[in-house]
Amino acid sequence: MSADVIVIDDPDDERFAQFRLNERGLANRAQKRDDAGAGLFLAEGDLVVERALDAGCVPVAALVDAQRIPAIAGRLAGVGAPVYAGGDEVRRIISGLGMPQAIIALFERPARPSVAELAARCRRLVVLEAVDNPANVGSIIRNAAALGWDGLILDHTSADPLARRSLRVAMGTAFALPHARTTTLAADIAGLAAVELYAMTPDPAAAPIDAVEPGERVAMLIGSERSGLSNDLLQLATPVRIPMTPGVDSLNAAAATAVGCWELRFRG
Repeated sequence: MSADVIVIDDPDDERFAQFRLNERGLANRAQKRDDAGAGLFLAEGDLVVERALDAGCVPVAALVDAQRIPAIAGRLAGVGAPVYAGGDEVRRIISGLGMPQAIIALFERPARPSVAELAARCRRLVVLEAVDNPANVGSIIRNAAALGWDGLILDHTSADPLARRSLRVAMGTAFALPHARTTTLAADIAGLAAVELYAMTPDPAAAPIDAVEPGERVAMLIGSERSGLSNDLLQLATPVRIPMTPGVDSLNAAAATAVGCWELRFRG
């Protein structure tokens, strides 16, 4: 056992309280809207923790498996974050997971760019409106990062990319895909200069996405699975659809994003 790891057998130990925080306890609404970085996020698993560290996120504390301490725990301890260890039952109670990860770690939420700042340095942007399922947001992030897209813009009603479930589904690729959040999405998108806007829709009157010739700078707009994109956004963009087998009108948001990221990828 490393001297830097503190073994605790009591799940009620006050040092474990921070790991019990729910999403709102980690970051409230005001903190999530703070571009300067406020509140915390929780990373699960050695890969996600490692990617958070590699991205420069500041660790606060970690909880590890006392029987198999991940190598990444040494890096956390090396930058001054306390590393606590417990057995399976202790970690299960604390984390609320039936199968607790060998490591979970708390980090300070990093600063993020504004929509204008992000758009200025990106060629391919995914824009989400009212995509409120964190698993969908995590999948969308993973798809976009894997297919070479370089930025994500979300309205304030979409799920948080740094939510626990989003990060778990995205396998930490959220740290490779910078994001911006806004309460004025339509106005911000309307203000993007020299960016082609494509709105994903099941509307049969829309152009097939595989017939589109995307330019150098593109933003793809994805809406809620229930109601799709708002009229405000649809009016700003060229509507495109994924050709579907008769009887099936659409894919879910994450799957549609994967197809869209491929068809509208940068080909230069």
